[in-house]
Amino acid sequence: MTQAEREQENGKEREKEREKEKDKDQQRGVKRPIVPASIPESLQEQIQTNFVVVIHPGSRTLRIGRATDTLPVSVPHVIARKHKQSGQPKHEDPWLLRDGLNKPESNEQRQNGLKMVEQAIWSKKMSTGLRRTPVSAEQARSYNRQVRPAVLDSSSRLKWTNTGQQPQYLVGDEAVYVSPSDGYDVHWPLVRGHLNVHPGPGGSLTAVLADLEAIWGHVINKQLEIPLKDLKYYRCILLVPDIYNRQHIKEMVNMLLLNMGFSAIIVHQESVCATFGSGLSSACVVDVGDQKTSLCCVEDGVSHRNSRLCLSYGGADVTRTFFWLLQRAGFPYRECQLSNRLDCQLLQQLKELFCHLNQDISGLQDHEFRTRFPEAPALLYHIRLGDEKLQAPMGLFYPTTFGIVGQKMTSLPYRSQGDPEDPHDEHYLLGTQSKQDQVTAEPSDPHSQGEMELGPAQAECLMGPGEAEEQQPSALLSRKSAIMGQFESKALGLDKAILHSIDCCASDETKRKMYSSILVVGGGLMFHGAQEFLLHRIINKMPPSFRRLVDNVEVITRPKDMDPWLISWKGGAVLACLDTSQEMWIHQREWQRFGVRMLRERAAFVW
Repeated sequence: MTQAEREQENGKEREKEREKEKDKDQQRGVKRPIVPASIPESLQEQIQTNFVVVIHPGSRTLRIGRATDTLPVSVPHVIARKHKQSGQPKHEDPWLLRDGLNKPESNEQRQNGLKMVEQAIWSKKMSTGLRRTPVSAEQARSYNRQVRPAVLDSSSRLKWTNTGQQPQYLVGDEAVYVSPSDGYDVHWPLVRGHLNVHPGPGGSLTAVLADLEAIWGHVINKQLEIPLKDLKYYRCILLVPDIYNRQHIKEMVNMLLLNMGFSAIIVHQESVCATFGSGLSSACVVDVGDQKTSLCCVEDGVSHRNSRLCLSYGGADVTRTFFWLLQRAGFPYRECQLSNRLDCQLLQQLKELFCHLNQDISGLQDHEFRTRFPEAPALLYHIRLGDEKLQAPMGLFYPTTFGIVGQKMTSLPYRSQGDPEDPHDEHYLLGTQSKQDQVTAEPSDPHSQGEMELGPAQAECLMGPGEAEEQQPSALLSRKSAIMGQFESKALGLDKAILHSIDCCASDETKRKMYSSILVVGGGLMFHGAQEFLLHRIINKMPPSFRRLVDNVEVITRPKDMDPWLISWKGGAVLACLDTSQEMWIHQREWQRFGVRMLRERAAFVW
C-alpha cells in the first residue's frame, strides 16, 4: 500500500470516529459549532512534492508540471471541438481581435496615441546626449511595397493536424493547426484572466469548465504521463489572478477536486507566487500577460488588497498595434489577416523578433522573415522598418494607441456579492459586529455602504488627501462610485499604474520597499531595453518627496536569470515545499462537506 493510500485509509477511519462522536454528542444534547474538520495528523507528514501538480492557467498559455520539475509543460491554452452535426456553422474565439476596436472613434484614438508616442520618443535623449531623428512610415513604405517574396520551398512541410480518426477534441498545438475545413470549433477558455463566458457557441459556464477539464486532463495524461485515474494520489496547486471572480474560482476548485479527483488543493495568488519564485520577500509585482496586466504590492507573502489593479491590455494588444504599424509601412505579406489564427501566430513571432524599447536603435533597418503555412510554399520576405519596432511596445505606456473604445480598461477589487454556501462571509462578519464597533465604523467604513471594495488608502488615491474623511457616508458612496467609474474607464499607462499601486500602500516605509523592488513577470514586456526604459519612466514620474526617501529604485525583469513567464509557476512549486503551506491544503472530503467555506478558512489571502 502506498503512502497516499495509507493516508486515505487513516483519514476515512478518523472521519468515522468523528461521526460517531458527533452522534453521541447529539444524543446527549451537546451542540457543536459548524467548523471545518482539522487536518488529520497523518496528513501533516512530509508531502512528496513529486505528487504535487502546479497549474498556472494563462489566457494564451497553460503552464503545468510537477512541483519537482525544472520547467513546466507550456502549451497553447486552446481546444478544438468536433462539430456534432455536419454543416454546422463554424465558431472560433478571436486571438488578437477584441471588442471596442471598430468604433467610430477607434482610429482617431489610435492616431492620437501614436502622436503621444512619437513625442515621447523625441523628448528622451539617446545615451549619446542627442535626440533621435524621427523616421516616418513613408520612408519604409516605398521600399516595402516593391518587395516580392522568394520561394524557399515549394512545400512548407508544415501539415494540418491529422483528423482522420475524427477525435472529439484536440488540445494545444494540435488545436492551433486544425484545418478550418475539418469541422471543428476553436475555443480559448480563458480571456483576460477570467473564464471566457459569452453568449456564442461554447460560451456557457458549463461548456467553458468542460473545456478546461479536457485541456488540463489531456496535458496531465499525455505530457506529464500521469493516468487520470491516479490523480487521487496527487495534490494540486492552482494559481489564480489577484483580482478574481469568486464564482469562477469556486467552480474550478470543484472541477479539480470532484471531477478530476485530486486529493487536495491549495489556491494561491499569482503575485505572491511570483515573489516566492524570485526569492524576494517584498515587491511591487507587475505581471504583463498576453491579454491583461496585473499589479499588486506584496509584503512578506501577503498581497496588499488596496494596491491591486488589473489593466485590460497586454502583449496581444502590442502585437495587434504592431500589425497596424506594419501596414502603414507597406507590410509585404499583404494577405495577413487578424481573423486567421496562423497569421496571428506569425505576427506574435515578428513582434518578439523585431520589437524593442532601446531608444539608441534608430534609423531604417532591413530585416527578413519567413512564412510557413500548411498546403502552401515556404516564402522569404524582406522588410525595411524604422520606429515601428519601438512605437508598438510603447503602447503599454500610452494605451490609447491600442484604439479600444467603450470598454472597461482598469479593474479594482470588488467585495463579494455573497454565496449561499458561505453564510459566515464578510457580510455576516460586518453584520454581527458589536454595537460599539458599528457606531465607530459607520461614519468612516466604506464597506458598510456598498459593494465596491475601495479601502481608505485607495479612496485617498482616487479622491485626493483628506477628501474621503470630509464627506457624509451617502455622499461619499456616490462620489466614490462616480470617481471609480471614471477611473475604470481610463486606460492607465504601465508606469502610471505602478505609481498608483505603490501609492495605495498604507505606510511610507512599505512604499519605499516597493520602489526598491519592482518585479516584472509574464511574457508581455520581454523586449530588449525594457528594464532601463521602465526604470527611467518610474524615476521621472515618482513623487518628488519619495526621490529623497528612496535610496535605490530597482526594476527586476530576470530574477535568478529566469525567464519572466516562468517565475509565478516556479513560485507555486516552491509553495509545495514550504512547511507553512501544510495548513493551506483543502482536502477532497472537506470540500465535499463544507464547500466554498474551506477557501475562507484555508486560503492564504482574504477570500
